[in-house]
Amino acid sequence: MNTTQELESFAPVSGANPKVILSVEELNALNVRSNRPGWLQLAGHLAVMGVSGYLWGTNRDHLSIALPALVVYGFSIASMFAPMHEFVHRTVFTHYRLNDLMAWLTGLLSFYNSTFYRRYHKWHHRYTRVPNKDPELTDLEPTNLRNYLLIISGLPWWIGKLQGHFSMAFGQFQDCPFIPEAAQKEITRSTRLQLAVYGIAIAVSLIFKQPWFFVYWLLPLAVGQPILRFILLAEHTECSRDNNFLTNTRTTLTGWPIRFLMWNMPYHAEHHLYPSIPFHALPLAHQKLSDRFTHVDGGYMKVNRNIITAMKRVAV
Repeated sequence: MNTTQELESFAPVSGANPKVILSVEELNALNVRSNRPGWLQLAGHLAVMGVSGYLWGTNRDHLSIALPALVVYGFSIASMFAPMHEFVHRTVFTHYRLNDLMAWLTGLLSFYNSTFYRRYHKWHHRYTRVPNKDPELTDLEPTNLRNYLLIISGLPWWIGKLQGHFSMAFGQFQDCPFIPEAAQKEITRSTRLQLAVYGIAIAVSLIFKQPWFFVYWLLPLAVGQPILRFILLAEHTECSRDNNFLTNTRTTLTGWPIRFLMWNMPYHAEHHLYPSIPFHALPLAHQKLSDRFTHVDGGYMKVNRNIITAMKRVAV
């Protein structure tokens, strides 16, 4: 499959017609690939992870330093989901295989398997918010305060990831209609390799009698997950359940630190309308498209408050 076909595979099958919004010239300008923004963004993300991880590891006796460092470090690991997502789209780098390699490595850090996620995510894009088609609609939804807090805790995510990884490692894809049979062996190999890396990391920790795996990966990821859940919940919750890409996805206006560590994913409506646009061009796309979307909200606190208010309104 060539690059054009790969990009088109993430496009919606129907719904709002993007072709009538941006001209071919405008879209071509936004679609320009460049390695430099990707390397700079990745280096910056790893720098945040390295500095915060160092502060967490060397100041655990000083809680005033250790706890903030742990939160930043944990979120920098959990938010490796964001570059994994961008690499899966193969829009970060100009080299096809480099995108795939970096997708796998960032997925390793964030506890996602990119080989599986790419097929899953393709269906999410093609059938966004379409009942019985969008695989994300099978996730637990915040229909009441209990479910909302459970989602934010990250516990359903952990359970789902553990069950999913081991199912894929044993070649079980019965509940994955978006996985073609031809891709199943590749995903199984990829997942087994990923679990083997975790196994080796655990073994090294045990051999040296050091809690490295827990202190530097498992605990920080558990701390960072609720922040990531809080952010990701805003992408489609309380948006329309249909194939209209102007109404079924939300863009959330937030501060630079979140936009940076999330690789501009808060511009989510723009991304869904034009999944071919690289992460670094999404702010410019937002300038051109923001007035077309139904859901452009200011801040994740506001969005989550609105979600809770909507739940209470339905419960009455």
